[in-house]
Amino acid sequence: MKALRAKRVYGITALVVVAVVVALVMSLTGGGGDSQDDSQPEAPRRQNIRPDRKTPAPPKKADKYANWDGKVKVLGDGSTAYTGPQPGQPKPKKLKPGEKPPQFVVFSWDGALENQDHLFSHFRKVAEENDADMTFFLSGMYLVPKSKRDLYHPPQHKPGSAAISFATDEHIRETLEQLRGAWKEGNEIGSHFNGHFCEAKGGGDWSTQEWESEIRQAYSFVKNWKTNTGFTDIDPLPFDYDVELVGGRAPCLEGQKNLIPAIKSFGWRYDASSPGDFQIWPSKIDGIWNFPLQLVPYPHSEKQVLSMDFNFLYNQSGDSTEGDPARYAEWEKLTRDGYLNGFQRVYHGSRAPLFIGNHFETWNGGIYMQAIEDVMKSVCRRQDVRCVSFRQLADWLDAQDPQVLNKLRMLDPAESPDWGTYLK
Repeated sequence: MKALRAKRVYGITALVVVAVVVALVMSLTGGGGDSQDDSQPEAPRRQNIRPDRKTPAPPKKADKYANWDGKVKVLGDGSTAYTGPQPGQPKPKKLKPGEKPPQFVVFSWDGALENQDHLFSHFRKVAEENDADMTFFLSGMYLVPKSKRDLYHPPQHKPGSAAISFATDEHIRETLEQLRGAWKEGNEIGSHFNGHFCEAKGGGDWSTQEWESEIRQAYSFVKNWKTNTGFTDIDPLPFDYDVELVGGRAPCLEGQKNLIPAIKSFGWRYDASSPGDFQIWPSKIDGIWNFPLQLVPYPHSEKQVLSMDFNFLYNQSGDSTEGDPARYAEWEKLTRDGYLNGFQRVYHGSRAPLFIGNHFETWNGGIYMQAIEDVMKSVCRRQDVRCVSFRQLADWLDAQDPQVLNKLRMLDPAESPDWGTYLK
């Protein structure tokens, strides 16, 4: 079951963005060890970066469980339940004067379906082994049976239509199990909306009102999966989705302009739908944190490639998800080193968060999944590195002095100042 169409390039035409000269390329040896060269690719220079303008804060979700009595609250038809605060959430701390920021890395997954490849469950284990939390952007229609597909009314399309396949009953059951486990382990359940429509009549063509309809349906499919599936032998998801859902990523990174006011009306805190930028500290759009995919140095070239598996694929085998097997090992290393190039640049530089997007897919023999696993094993346990969810990053950013964040945004990706002086 494919999460997106192979002809769509996320945000960058043909993946070629000639922005910098890559100075040195690191290589990763063995099973994710730390033996790669730490030399830095030259960073793109940012000019005239201005601090955030003052914007109204988005409406906060009501804390309806502030006086929780410790008892499980089954909600609606029993599809969800409030079981208490989410386990394993770090308490954000404000940087002390002169303190060097942590290096945040966010691994996120679009679609979040557990299918026959069992990649959802696999990467839950990888994350747990490497002290990482992640964000799973759930496509709401993956909890709707094919027999009930007409429940979905996509904007500008016929009821029951979608650009991706509805899940089998077996895969719905398995996905529910993974969502429950992922949340209990501290991971975030965000939204990838529903039908994955792109280009003509896709998200880029939708009005704010149409995005609001898409969002309401995403909520409904999660909150009413028991009614829609008829499954009576599965426990509720252990969270109140009205409270849990605070951000998402639009399919094909389209439509952010009209999406922002829509998500703001639902009290969301961030959007991860921007089509890409250099590795700089995040800012807000109309009070909403903007977490774009980023341009990282592609090895052995002057290219910058968007930090998502699909874009590496397109750069290597074009429209085909089954390229030349003889090149798989080469492409896997280029992908792994490309991510590590981006990591090293900010880890030894500005400490801007690194955002990496993925799909549970076995494109080109599964090389992109292996590359991501190697990167997680390499970086998540390093000193000062925190592999977190987008929600956790938003918590940390909101805890910081706005003036400190403004100064951090002035840094070029590879620029490492005297932190004791720069943030005094």
